[in-house]
Amino acid sequence: MVDTFFSLLQTNPQYMSLIFILVLWELVWKGIALWKAARESQKYWFIAILILNTVGILPILYIFLFKKGRKGI
Repeated sequence: MVDTFFSLLQTNPQYMSLIFILVLWELVWKGIALWKAARESQKYWFIAILILNTVGILPILYIFLFKKGRKGI
């Protein structure tokens, strides 16, 4: 399974670019959401966002739907 994945990356470098973009996307949203959760002392949200890798979906939901107080970035 892992060998197949790495051989796919070697034969199609555009997949590596896609993975890199997804990692950056996740890091940006996760960083913003973790910072906001820490400032609001929401430790359960902080732990969930820190542990789960959802390609930015959970951090975006937290920032725009579940954050206490002011909405938005």
